[in-house]
Amino acid sequence: MKALIKITIASVLLILPLAGCEDFLQKNPQGELTQEVFPQTVSDAMLATNAVYSSIRDWFYNAGGYPILDIMSDDSHKGSNPNDQLTTIGPYDSFKFTVTGDGLDRWWSTLYEGIKRANVVIEKVPSIVMDESVKAQCIAEAKFLRAVYYFDLVRAWGGVPKVTTVTPPLQLARSTKEEIYQLIIEDLGYAIDNLPEKSLQEMKDRGRATKGAAKSLRAKVALFQNDFPGAEQYALEVIRSGEYDLEPVFADANGKNGEHGIESVFEVGAMEVEGTFGDQYANTQGVRGTPNRGWGFNRPSEDLRNSFEPGDPRLDATIIDLGETLDGIKIMGDGTTPDFLYDAEGKIIERECYNQKVWVPGNNTITQFGHNRRIIRYADVLLMAAEALNENNKPGDALVYLNKVRQRARDGNPAILPDITETGKDNLRNIILNERRHELALEGHRFWDLVRTGKAAAVFGPLGFVAGKHDFLPIPQTEIDISQGILVQNPNWN
Repeated sequence: MKALIKITIASVLLILPLAGCEDFLQKNPQGELTQEVFPQTVSDAMLATNAVYSSIRDWFYNAGGYPILDIMSDDSHKGSNPNDQLTTIGPYDSFKFTVTGDGLDRWWSTLYEGIKRANVVIEKVPSIVMDESVKAQCIAEAKFLRAVYYFDLVRAWGGVPKVTTVTPPLQLARSTKEEIYQLIIEDLGYAIDNLPEKSLQEMKDRGRATKGAAKSLRAKVALFQNDFPGAEQYALEVIRSGEYDLEPVFADANGKNGEHGIESVFEVGAMEVEGTFGDQYANTQGVRGTPNRGWGFNRPSEDLRNSFEPGDPRLDATIIDLGETLDGIKIMGDGTTPDFLYDAEGKIIERECYNQKVWVPGNNTITQFGHNRRIIRYADVLLMAAEALNENNKPGDALVYLNKVRQRARDGNPAILPDITETGKDNLRNIILNERRHELALEGHRFWDLVRTGKAAAVFGPLGFVAGKHDFLPIPQTEIDISQGILVQNPNWN
């Protein structure tokens, strides 16, 4: 693996924005730009706006590169060869990572780099003489993405330094969690008012933020704040917009055939190349060995496998098993990885298998870089609506959206996945959470869902989760050190 470079928040605050590409994914970033001369023109405004998107294709944007959020949940294990990254990624499997845990510093700095780029647009573009509607959209896209980056920060670390200008102090104390959420809400409010609906986008602009994406994220933010009326409002606005629907085939919701499709609310566009315009997210999790599609991290757990209802087609569309044939390619796997691991009683505790949701047709590692990661898809919105409606004492309405997800999942087979009829709030809450697990497995939702619903200690406790500690990640020690003590560590991490 390539050597990884550590970047601290202080250095990120000084980094000038890399200009993006005029048609989003096809032109190299501009070089040798300085804060004093960029951005000044309409073209500069577009370049600067595109640059804000580049951070979501950065490998480090994905929780520091490795899918540690899934690995910390009951849905998966470290994966890959048993010894690969055992001492760096392995500790996330058992909650033994520390303040110097691998990837946390990279994730933190990449999010702040994205925020820096967004701030350039938000602060500098208003003074450029250009079409006011285009200007407003550029700013709205930047504010949407700033909200995306801060939402990751506040979920992972709680209160963090709030940076809203291109010239902040080099040392910033942590703002409160509530202050960060308020900034996110304000940014999304502007985005909702100024972004277009998806149907009004030209094909070349697919992947840019939309009104539906901003409202969907706003609904998710409300859920994390236990603001169920707000979550209901924004999720239903997306549903009633008529802009989205479920892909007829579940596998297409994350697959090649569904890219920027009817179910995609916000996704990361990528090309099948290494470097700036590719995305290593899928390569990190791709099949290891034969065919050689990647490193094989984020191996689905036996607990996830056994949790699916009998006959649920989503199981086969979520997990790649050895011996399967996909797109004409037989999956043989890694010869140095055990096919099965057993406990003392002969029970399977782990097997070699892979995340099918990142599969890209092809027979080499480079094609995996072209996977478009779905950040928000319509099934997530439907389940958010169901959850909010249930909490708002409207179980009948909640069942409509829950059963819509199950209807697609059963793929026309009436003998499986029957409609849910439960109307008791507590029972229905658990059913919806379970449905989220199976619909959104290995997409980075499970850990957050159990933390925000207060169920993490009960479910993850046997894995090593400690309530009051692992609800938030530790501030990277590099950030504590460079702040000279201004940044205060999260509870129980010292």
